[in-house]
Amino acid sequence: MSPTDDDDAERPQPPHPRETTALFGHADAERALLDNYRSGRVAHAWLIAGPAGIGKATLSYRMARFVLAHPDPSAPAVQAATSLAVAPDHPVARRIAAQAHADLLVLERTVGDTGKLRTVITVDEVRRTVSFFGSTAGEGGWRVCVVDTADELQYPQASNALLKVLEEPPPRSLFLLASHEPARLLPTIRSRCRRLTLRPLAEADVIAAASAALDVPQSDADLRKAAGLAEGSVAQAIALSGGALLDLRERVVGLLQQLPAVDARALHALGDGLERADDALFKMFVETVQDWLSARLRDTADKARLARIADAWERLNRAITDVDTFNLERKPLVFSVFGLLGEAVR
Repeated sequence: MSPTDDDDAERPQPPHPRETTALFGHADAERALLDNYRSGRVAHAWLIAGPAGIGKATLSYRMARFVLAHPDPSAPAVQAATSLAVAPDHPVARRIAAQAHADLLVLERTVGDTGKLRTVITVDEVRRTVSFFGSTAGEGGWRVCVVDTADELQYPQASNALLKVLEEPPPRSLFLLASHEPARLLPTIRSRCRRLTLRPLAEADVIAAASAALDVPQSDADLRKAAGLAEGSVAQAIALSGGALLDLRERVVGLLQQLPAVDARALHALGDGLERADDALFKMFVETVQDWLSARLRDTADKARLARIADAWERLNRAITDVDTFNLERKPLVFSVFGLLGEAVR
């Protein structure tokens, strides 16, 4: 593998969830939100949980659009609705897509003074909720806050700042918190939210969603191949459709399937490629390994083996963090990772 700068230019760029009006594969979750809203006793905060890339933020924005477009839960249009769909040309949908709706606050990582995306949602960002919820809704209806994702809240300052607002929510306020790993959130935040768990999508739904996002036919061979490796994640399928990422994931998956046996020559080649690769390819290597480990953690019943895999998970994440933080060589990490995993599953 010899990635070049052209990989970035070819890599597909999907629309942001705020621009995505279609939802695939989460009909039950959508129905739960709709039924709760039109009951007139809507929960003020929802924790929308599930693996990365399966549509949590898309569902959050879908709910936000519906509530802001239909502020009266008892209205005939709401009572007759069969989904949370709002037409893309609706004024609310257009303003949300343009980040111009006064009654929607989005908490997400922002660009810092260095020009790079911050690694956390800062406490200053979360403190914007004070003035946002302290003012009257601009259109006389609801004020909605989307947190994408709650896992990235700066700990403990930003988490505590959000908790303070969740504990005393103003009338007609709605919080939609997306989370990949809800167990890592403050228990007090979890307790203030109604939990809605999304499952990885079926492969057919991944194909349909990725096809719509990329505007390519569902019959596209690369798209279908990427969907088969995406483990229910639309974001992963879209990323893999970039060619070099798909090739890398296939190689890493093949090596993982051979464990505890290790092909030293293949690892040398992989390590050499990653030394020259861009950050997106290195990130794909890391995510592929983490996905594989997560599956082992879910599927392993033997306590001794489970403990070894959990220990490998912790050591692996520390090693990856060190490589990122100190700009260390990636090739030794490749051998370290496969050595750890080989011992864990032996």
